[in-house]
Amino acid sequence: MTMTMKTIEIAPGITWVGVEDFQRRMFDALIPLPHGTSFNAYLVKGKQKTALIDTVHRSFEQELFGRIAAVTSVDSIDYLVMNHAEPDHGSSIPLVLAAAPKAMLVTTKKGAEMAEVFYRVPESRRLVVKEGDTLDLGGKTLRFIDAPWLHWPETMFTFAVEDRVLFSCDFFGSHIASDRLLADEVGDIVIPEARRYYAEIMMPFVNMVASGIDKTVAANPRIIAPSHGPVHANPARIIAAYQQWARGPLANKAIVPYVSMWGSTERLAQTVTSAISAEGVEAVPYDLMVADVSHIASDLIDASAVVLGSPTVLGGLHPVATNALTLVKALRPRVKLAAFFGSYGWGGGAAAQAKAVLEGARFEVAAALEVKGPPGDKDLADAVDLGRKVARRVKENVSPGSGAA
Repeated sequence: MTMTMKTIEIAPGITWVGVEDFQRRMFDALIPLPHGTSFNAYLVKGKQKTALIDTVHRSFEQELFGRIAAVTSVDSIDYLVMNHAEPDHGSSIPLVLAAAPKAMLVTTKKGAEMAEVFYRVPESRRLVVKEGDTLDLGGKTLRFIDAPWLHWPETMFTFAVEDRVLFSCDFFGSHIASDRLLADEVGDIVIPEARRYYAEIMMPFVNMVASGIDKTVAANPRIIAPSHGPVHANPARIIAAYQQWARGPLANKAIVPYVSMWGSTERLAQTVTSAISAEGVEAVPYDLMVADVSHIASDLIDASAVVLGSPTVLGGLHPVATNALTLVKALRPRVKLAAFFGSYGWGGGAAAQAKAVLEGARFEVAAALEVKGPPGDKDLADAVDLGRKVARRVKENVSPGSGAA
């Protein structure tokens, strides 16, 4: 299901021509999409030239062409700007270039290489740009800003100078489909969904995120137009959120992801969680059998500790706990304090594996507890001690009054 063929002008001569995908429920075979998503593309029409900023998922090319046709003929496009090569933005590139025979694909040097590999765009149709280069469309100037690793190596931003519109690609994006384009009109879900999106897509590249924020602030945009989710006509709000997520203090919070087979590790998880909470530290438990991984990722943005629970299975971690650790390693959160608890039947091993993986990811493992069989009174007392130790370390590391993000 998509909306009717309406276009939305976000600034004089700058029109949203993208697609709202209300039905999509999974992204990258990994990320749940409770609100669907959008594939945003923007048409910038100057007095002499016309540029299309990114395309849409190939399954929606007819909607894209229909919206472009509501503004200008597709074959009149002079430039197709590829801010990012990923197929959700770029898979319609060959179709657009075929329908617009004079159009040049504008991208970074790395992007040009990817355009050849992904979309077979010949060198004769590629225009390579670098930081600070401009295109004059006639009364409208596009300036290009390098933004590598936000979140692929070829990514760039495009800035419409006169109108101060920043086309930020995935940066400042969110997975939301809505019949309202502006963030202020979409409402309260925007920042929480942008937070989930940041955690899943941008958090592994926090140093480049900081650079991207600085370049955005320097550009001083009036509007931020990302490639997914609503357009930000009040940029200060989303910029402030990114500043907090990338540079703000960690929260007085520990997350407790765990998996339990027969209830023993779950009992320990309940005890550890209660002990952390009793010390005045927010404790967020996640049963990994039912948890939404995007919520765990979101909490990793500002958590001060990760306390993993797992039984031993065949001498190591339960596979679900292994997956959780893989996620933590891949997302590279700022948190670097960890602990482990778990149970085993005839032989342990999960704690040693967890410790090796966590330390390999540069975590400090502050405590570990392995219990043989169902936990008894002493085991539960040890779990309380583990929770208290984690909580006290969190409070030592969190500056007074910083609170949660």
